Amino acid sequence: MAKSSKKSRQPRTREESTRIVVVWMALIAAMTVVGGGLWLAQGGRLDNVQPLMATSTLPTTPAAAPSALEAVLRTTQPVQANRWQAIVIHDTGQLVGTPATLDDRARSMGLRSLGYHFVVGNGNGMDDGELFVSSRWMQQEAGAHTAGDNADWFNRQAIGICLVGDGDRQRFSPTQLRRTMQLAQLLAQRLGIPSDRVYLHSQIAPTTSPGRFFPEAELRTSLRGQ
Repeated sequence: MAKSSKKSRQPRTREESTRIVVVWMALIAAMTVVGGGLWLAQGGRLDNVQPLMATSTLPTTPAAAPSALEAVLRTTQPVQANRWQAIVIHDTGQLVGTPATLDDRARSMGLRSLGYHFVVGNGNGMDDGELFVSSRWMQQEAGAHTAGDNADWFNRQAIGICLVGDGDRQRFSPTQLRRTMQLAQLLAQRLGIPSDRVYLHSQIAPTTSPGRFFPEAELRTSLRGQ
């Protein structure tokens, strides 16, 4: 009978056992990174930029939509009375955008995350009129969206709403504008923000945002109707 070529197993030393654990942990970590990358590539969203609602889930009539938008007031941290004293409306300055790309851009500028409280899509990257709420709003944290001499006050006391698009190059979509104005109207009404404290970013900082094509007169009319 031929002798078996297999060697009898010897008990592993502590060093060998530790080395095996380290190798397995490294393998699991690598698989996690790859899996996370695939998840984002397939449309996953960043934890700090959570989808709130999409156009298809909101009523299209101006009278009905505000009641559906009440969901924005159900924040993780309770909304404190008198915390928010103004609203600032921006555009991204780019025709295409998502919360993830805006978050990346914010981080490249040294911010810890997306600086706006809300983002409204235009059909390029996000659905037309799709509304996203960031963790800054859910956690009731200061924004990082305003420039200018009084930037610190506005970032701490004002809600930042950003429309995907470049208002100096083309008009915003009717659905996108309707969502933005409904949101501004709801926030102003529920939080006691006077209509004259709803600003375009260009009115408080050296910028053209949200651009020459943003219909301010229409915004003012919608706010008076609150």
